[in-house]
Amino acid sequence: MIRNTRFENALKLKEQATPPIWFMRQAGRYHSHYQKLRAKHSFMDLCIQPELAAETAMGPIKDFDFDLAILFSDLLFPLQALGMGLEYTDNGPQLGFQLDEKSVGKLRPWKEAVDGIKFQGEAVSATLDVLPKDKSLVGFVGSPWTLFVYAVEGTHKGFLERSKGSMGLFDKFCLSMVPLLKENIRIQLDAGAELVMLFDTAAGALSPSLYKKYVAPVIGEIAKSFPKKLAYYIKDSSEGHLAALEASNTMEHFAGIGFDHRWSLPEVLAQKNRNYFVQGNFDQSMLLTDTDSFKKALDLYLAEFRNLDSTQLRGWVCGLGHGVLPKTPELHVKYLVEKIRKEFS
Repeated sequence: MIRNTRFENALKLKEQATPPIWFMRQAGRYHSHYQKLRAKHSFMDLCIQPELAAETAMGPIKDFDFDLAILFSDLLFPLQALGMGLEYTDNGPQLGFQLDEKSVGKLRPWKEAVDGIKFQGEAVSATLDVLPKDKSLVGFVGSPWTLFVYAVEGTHKGFLERSKGSMGLFDKFCLSMVPLLKENIRIQLDAGAELVMLFDTAAGALSPSLYKKYVAPVIGEIAKSFPKKLAYYIKDSSEGHLAALEASNTMEHFAGIGFDHRWSLPEVLAQKNRNYFVQGNFDQSMLLTDTDSFKKALDLYLAEFRNLDSTQLRGWVCGLGHGVLPKTPELHVKYLVEKIRKEFS
């Protein structure tokens, strides 16, 4: 059952005046609600204690009236479940060891790792218990490639040459990670998530040819296991990345595709025979600028949508190009939500 009518219409590609709105990282460091919780609890506790995860996810729903809540968690927990350790420090998440040809043998069998991610299902249930009945809830997981990069590099920054030079190791990693992620997705869906987002933060750093050979088949395997129950987002994606998914007949299995701010979303929406919702994609960095610059950029962004008819706007899920950045003014988040609803009323 889809709780939010706008989101249900978007999933069904049904014409509607106002798109549903949700932002990646809408419950995060920029938000005073989150900051108050973090003053009392560790980030780890906010994720693994279901009631705290629910309270964190509810903050932006109460303050900004988003149509969707997002499971509050972190994409690195499957690495912890496989035995890599995980600690959140002032210098970012730290694993117990970096993945290489020697240490890959230390990964737990995926069936033994499942218990390590069951708390996410409990967090989904706890969030649904407090979420208004007209608000939807989506879950999320990281993609195999994005998790592999963090396991090898300890970061998603830089040129990722160690990861790109270890494609044989990626294949070995996927033997454990892919079945674990499938179970992770199933746990969230069974607990009541209406959709699960598959985030590929690092895939845009791959050339389309490498992506097509190594990553697209794995993404296709996951997507085909959950037809129309997943959406997929690649940071810094290109037409070549999506073409690789098309070539493997994967796109038809996704309910939606997320696009960052480098894409012209009106052009994507206007494509004929599109059979998935489109999520995105105002430039999140513009919310950090002064109010006048932010509003002018938003007006410029929205001007391109005015040339689209109601049929072309079907399936638009309004959001940012990527997630809400730290130090983003809450007033800008509130203004953006209200502006979209006024503009498309």
